[in-house]
Amino acid sequence: MAPTAHAGNKYYLVVVADESRADLYQRERKRAPLQLMRSFENKAARLKTDDLITDRGGRAFDSFGQGRHTMSGEKSDPKQHLAETLARRVAEFVAAEEHEGHLRGFALVAAPRFLGTLRGQLPSRVHEEPYVTVDKNMVGQPEADIAHLLDEI
Repeated sequence: MAPTAHAGNKYYLVVVADESRADLYQRERKRAPLQLMRSFENKAARLKTDDLITDRGGRAFDSFGQGRHTMSGEKSDPKQHLAETLARRVAEFVAAEEHEGHLRGFALVAAPRFLGTLRGQLPSRVHEEPYVTVDKNMVGQPEADIAHLLDEI
């Protein structure tokens, strides 16, 4: 059985993320100043899709129908795969902190196009729901602006 964390060690976690970066902040109270504790980066998410793909889709033969065709439409989107990898890393961190008993709760502030990906990775790893979820891209914004946004809710 894991040792119980002392109340003084617990904090609120605020995850601010998009496809290319996730900044994790801690707060002593729900309305306390934010302190950056960790960042995860996905530099490849800023590249064009063509720069991520090293080759073109192959060719295939159908057993009936059209005959020979390219398989370009059948390959997965590399940017989506990289976004899922970043979301998984963030979810694993949140789950580890929750498991260790360090969290009082957590908030998600993420770009709308990334929020679903991030939430999709959380349920299997984290038992608690976020105390607040904001679908707005705040990555790279000053900590005071992020805190103000959360305090309004």
